[in-house]
Amino acid sequence: MNIVVLVKQVPDSGADRNLRSDDNTVDRGSASNVINEMDEYAIEEALKIKEAHGGEVTILTMGPDRATESIRKALSMGPDKAVHVVDDALHGSCAVATSKVLAAALSQLGADLVLCGSESTDGRVQVMPHMLAERLGIAALTGARKLTVDGTTLTVERQTEEGYEVVTASTPAIVSVWDTINEPRYPSFKGIMAAKKKPVQTLALSDLGVAAGEVGFDGATSVVVEHSKRPPRSAGVKVTDEGSGGVQLVEFLATEKFV
Repeated sequence: MNIVVLVKQVPDSGADRNLRSDDNTVDRGSASNVINEMDEYAIEEALKIKEAHGGEVTILTMGPDRATESIRKALSMGPDKAVHVVDDALHGSCAVATSKVLAAALSQLGADLVLCGSESTDGRVQVMPHMLAERLGIAALTGARKLTVDGTTLTVERQTEEGYEVVTASTPAIVSVWDTINEPRYPSFKGIMAAKKKPVQTLALSDLGVAAGEVGFDGATSVVVEHSKRPPRSAGVKVTDEGSGGVQLVEFLATEKFV
C-alpha cells in the first residue's frame, strides 16, 4: 500500500507563539518549531499499517526551508522517504491555497491512503482533509480513533462527543486521526542516523503546475487585518453578603448578560 502522511511544522504549543508585525502571519522564524502533534499519531498509524500489510510510507510537507528539520524528525520514526514542497511564493497562503498545492503534490504521488492529524495546533480549523478529498475526488474519513484496513476497504471509528461512529470507504481515501488512535514511537538512535540518508524530494510550484498568483497573499481567500496581545485578566468582582448578596449576584449576572 502506498501511504502518504501529511506533516506540518508548527510553533511549539508549549512556548509563546506570536504573529509577525509586518504581515500578521505566524512568526515561525523566531519560534521553537516542531512536528504538529497530531501528525505524529498519523505517522505512527502509517507505520503500523505498513508493518501489517506492507508498502511504503512517504512524508509530505509544505513549508519553508527550515521545515526540513521536522521532515528528518518524521523520517527518523520509520517512513521511507519524503517530499518537501517549498517556494517563496507560498508565504501567506490560506487553507484553500494550501489544499490546492497539497492536492497537486498528492496527485503526483498516487497514494492509496493519505493520513494526517485531525487539526494543526497553529490553525485548528480541521478543514484540510475535507478540502483535499474534494479536490482529489476521494473519500474523507475524519476524526478517527481507530482505523482498520482490509484489502481496499477502510473502516474507522470516528470519535464524537457522544461516543463514536463506524464509517467505511474504499481506497484511495484520506483519513485524519486524533491522539486517541495510538501511541507514537520514539525515534531510535538507528532511526535517527538512517533518516539522514533517506531521500527527500524538493518540489516548487512550477513542478506542480500551480501559478504563484494562486497562492500566498495574492491568492489568499482570508487575511488577518490586525492583531494584538490578549489583555491581562482583570480582577474579579467580589460580592460580600450582608443581606443583599443574592440581589448583587443577580445584578452582576444581568450586567454580564448571563440572565
